[in-house]
Amino acid sequence: MKGFERKNQLFSLCGLNCGLCSMFLGKHCGGCGNGNQSCGIAKCSLEHGKIEYCYECESYPCEKYRYIDKYDSFITHKRQKADLKLIRDIGVEQYNFQQREKMQILSHLLANYNDGRRKNFFCVAVNLLELSELQEAMKQIQHNDELSVLSVKEQCSYIVDILQKIADRRNIELKLVKK
Repeated sequence: MKGFERKNQLFSLCGLNCGLCSMFLGKHCGGCGNGNQSCGIAKCSLEHGKIEYCYECESYPCEKYRYIDKYDSFITHKRQKADLKLIRDIGVEQYNFQQREKMQILSHLLANYNDGRRKNFFCVAVNLLELSELQEAMKQIQHNDELSVLSVKEQCSYIVDILQKIADRRNIELKLVKK
C-alpha cells in the first residue's frame, strides 16, 4: 500500500506473525508494509498517524478486531490479539527474539521433516504453540535415535504426532479455520 512502510517485518501492524507465515516463507509476500496489496488496517494506521501496532491506537480494540480470530486466511489469526498484548507487555525486541527462535525451529522442521504436504501444518503449529513447547518437541525429536532409519513420510508423521499431542494438552487445533 502506497505510503505504508514498516520497520518490523516479523510482526504485522494487526498482530499476524509474518515470520511464521507460509506466504512470507515462500517469498509470495514481502511482509506487512512491504508489498503492493491493499490493506484496510494499513489504511487505518495511516489515518491515525502511522501507528506501528494497532494496540497503540486509542480506539484499539476497534470494530475491525471484533471477529478477527474467527476465521483464518493463509496464516492463523488465532493469536493476533494475544500477540499484540504480548508485544505490548514484553516489548518489540524481546518479542522478535522469541519469533526468531520460532523461525529457526520452523526452518528446521521444513528443511528436515516436510513430506511436501506439511508446510501449513508446521507454520500453524509453530505459530500457535509456545516457544517452550516447541523446544520440548525439538528435544523429543533430537533424542529419538531411531528417527534416522525411518522414511521421510514416517519421520513427518512422527513429528506431526509430537506437535499434535502438545497441542491437544491445551485444546489447540492445529489447522486453519476457513469460512
